[in-house]
Amino acid sequence: MATIEPTTKRGAHFGEPFTVDDLLEIPDDGYRYELFNGSLVVSPAPTPLHQNAIFRLQMILHQSVPQHLMEFSTVNVRATDKDFYIPDLVVVSKASAKSVKLMFSPSHVLLAVEVVSPSTKARDRGLKTEAYAAAGIATYWRVELDEGPTLYVYELDGDAYKAPTAHKAGTTVSLSVPFSVSFDPAELVDLD
Repeated sequence: MATIEPTTKRGAHFGEPFTVDDLLEIPDDGYRYELFNGSLVVSPAPTPLHQNAIFRLQMILHQSVPQHLMEFSTVNVRATDKDFYIPDLVVVSKASAKSVKLMFSPSHVLLAVEVVSPSTKARDRGLKTEAYAAAGIATYWRVELDEGPTLYVYELDGDAYKAPTAHKAGTTVSLSVPFSVSFDPAELVDLD
């Protein structure tokens, strides 16, 4: 993961923060570009292990998500003109999904999920946790693959998340927010 400070922005005034409009001008090159308070964060394409965990979780959610909700992987979330996120997986209402053309607002997101990779550890554990809470995303799940895997569940309490609840592989997670779902985090990886 690399962070490009606003002073290196191409084609703009020296020292200005990046905006979502600037981000949309960057050609698609397989990297993930996000904005945190105007600073550009660039991540490489996810690893196969990361992608497989997202796919498995999406299948679990697909079987549990009520019909008025939909789940998606890697969508655009525009919190402000200088804050733009791409969660690994989100759950939104069908009505929101039908009305959104390019970017969801945080108010559309009922659940945001990040699967931690070696290149995203600091961002997923700290920066995204703070940013998602500040944006008002009610529920955030962080999956730590190198911990067995372990699912950390954050729920918004005011303008910050309460301390997360950890659910380790080998135990059944039964959650009711934002909808009912039960699974063992071990199902997210191939343990053979």
